[in-house]
Amino acid sequence: MTLQNTLLPALLGLLTGLSLIIAIGAQNAYVLRLGIEGRARLILPVVLVCAVSDAVLISAGVLGIGALIVAAPVALIIIRVVGSGFLIVYGLFAAWRAVHPKALVAADEKPGVTLKVAVSTTIALTWLNPHVYLDTVIFLGSVANQQGVDERWWWAGGAMAGSFIWFFGLGFGARLLRPFFARPSSWRVLDAFIAVVMLTLGIRMAVGV
Repeated sequence: MTLQNTLLPALLGLLTGLSLIIAIGAQNAYVLRLGIEGRARLILPVVLVCAVSDAVLISAGVLGIGALIVAAPVALIIIRVVGSGFLIVYGLFAAWRAVHPKALVAADEKPGVTLKVAVSTTIALTWLNPHVYLDTVIFLGSVANQQGVDERWWWAGGAMAGSFIWFFGLGFGARLLRPFFARPSSWRVLDAFIAVVMLTLGIRMAVGV
């Protein structure tokens, strides 16, 4: 096989995957907050859940699972209702934190979310979002299958690599922002932003937009 049907499809998949993943959403906002708090033991499992989930969904799309999703709209409606409720509740908690901001304290000096809570929250933010099925399974899957029988997996591999690069960079790179978040006012801005993102996504999801 030549570079034209191996590395080129992989590069195109990488760029396409990144273009979808980088857009700020509930998943990215949650990973960003954990990273800024410096909870090192939580970051690796959380970013792995995000990236591996994307890889599973992209693979499902390449294998043609998207057709089943299109044929079963009731499943997406159930996911949309549950997911919108989860996002709205999380958004309200973020709004409460914005009204009651606190200065950044070292993660080992204060109690915080447990590994179980962090992972389960990440799973919910990922798998209860109907748009993730439309973006990864249906859209990315369909684009991958347009590349040819052999090239499609190179393209999908590039898209999966984009997910790993982004989430690991976001999770472990967020610590660079910690000096800025030593002030309560900075947390107020971040949590207000997270609240707007979560509530907007939740409400749009609830009304089916």
